[in-house]
Amino acid sequence: MTEQEQTVILEAREILARYFNQNPMLSSWQAVLDYCALAVRGEVECFHVLYLDRKNRLISDVLASVGTVDHVPVYPREVLKRALLMNASALILVHNHPSGDPEPSDADLKMTKEIQKGCKTLGLTLHDHIIVGAGREISLRARGNI
Repeated sequence: MTEQEQTVILEAREILARYFNQNPMLSSWQAVLDYCALAVRGEVECFHVLYLDRKNRLISDVLASVGTVDHVPVYPREVLKRALLMNASALILVHNHPSGDPEPSDADLKMTKEIQKGCKTLGLTLHDHIIVGAGREISLRARGNI
């Protein structure tokens, strides 16, 4: 990727972040997927959490963890603690698969269930876990895993 392309991507992410901070994030699911596809890419796995207020507006897109080419460590306790500190009401988990195949691993499904259980206990809503691949994204909610 050229320096100019990196600059364009950074500018596009900033524009999207401003847009989401001014508008209800979940009014367009395609906009959420587009944001995730743009914001969560790379040569290593990155795990983001989109923290939302009670009107589903983005409070913060937090890069919670950076991993390797095929693994990213996720600590459910830290994800949930940050949600409480931010006064978030809901969250969307997002991570990428650098291989390009967005199919969830058993570890992805297990971690999602752990966070979902914690959310339920704390009165938070887990809207989805989106896995970004090359040219397509998978929603664990749409697949019935949440």
